[in-house]
Amino acid sequence: MNEQYAVVFPGQGAQYVGMGKPLLDEFALAREVFDEASESLGWDIQKLVLEDPDGILDLTQYTQPALLTVSVAVWRVFADAVEADPTYVAGLSLGEYSALVAAASLSLSDAVRLVHLRGQYMQEAVPEGVGGMAAVIGLEGSVVEAICDGLSTACAHVTAANLNCPGQVVISGHAGAVARASERAKEMGARKAVTLPVSAPFHSALMEPARVRLEEAMDGVSFADARFPVVSNVSGTPLTDAGSIRQGLLEQMTSPVRWEDSVRYILGRGVDTLVELGPKNTLTAFMRRIDRNAKALAAEDPQGIRQVVAAL
Repeated sequence: MNEQYAVVFPGQGAQYVGMGKPLLDEFALAREVFDEASESLGWDIQKLVLEDPDGILDLTQYTQPALLTVSVAVWRVFADAVEADPTYVAGLSLGEYSALVAAASLSLSDAVRLVHLRGQYMQEAVPEGVGGMAAVIGLEGSVVEAICDGLSTACAHVTAANLNCPGQVVISGHAGAVARASERAKEMGARKAVTLPVSAPFHSALMEPARVRLEEAMDGVSFADARFPVVSNVSGTPLTDAGSIRQGLLEQMTSPVRWEDSVRYILGRGVDTLVELGPKNTLTAFMRRIDRNAKALAAEDPQGIRQVVAAL
């Protein structure tokens, strides 16, 4: 077994109706995760994930607990089958909560409640149409950050929100400022700048009202020191201390997600294999753009988990 591997968890955007069904069909462990999440939330998350009868899965406050529940179910089945703990865990934005459940810093029941509220607070922080996000393709992160810094004002804020991989940076802020930064990026050589169909300007200063409300919600939640290091979205470095982990989740609301830095930190510490657990394989695609020589594996169903465990 390869002792040096890291596990990473996807963020919002990876959801789809029916995710997790093969796992639920085969593993009691997965069904227990869904039952625990439903009991904590007070509504049937399995019905939402498998059927989405009310068409709400893509609404942020439902997307977040749904993705977390599926990701944790995949983790529990994987962890039951693999011999050694990961050297590090990490997750993209929302995925950081999945990583913290995996590392036993947060209980599943607390985590699903928190992310349900987190999604609601993010949605309500900015009136519809005021904020926006765009993906800038073909410019390095430092260039995009400089463009945003040069254009941003208190009344027209724009910032780099997700530094995902070389040549892909998501910007966020007031809609007009995002549009101006997108045009400037194209003038500076970006291949394209694509407006994203999101409901709020995530990971920007406009999320400050959501951050304040989330901090209040966290008052009733117990954080523990992590069993293994969780690489923070905000710093791109590992955290294990409960207080630092809690603070990192709050800072994440208004700070850029430094995913490329996080992956490079992990790879720079002798880990050459990243295992993505959860719906789709977005992070695996990022990984291949960050370092083509590193091994990237992904699993979301029983067959995928078995293949990853065998590969390790």
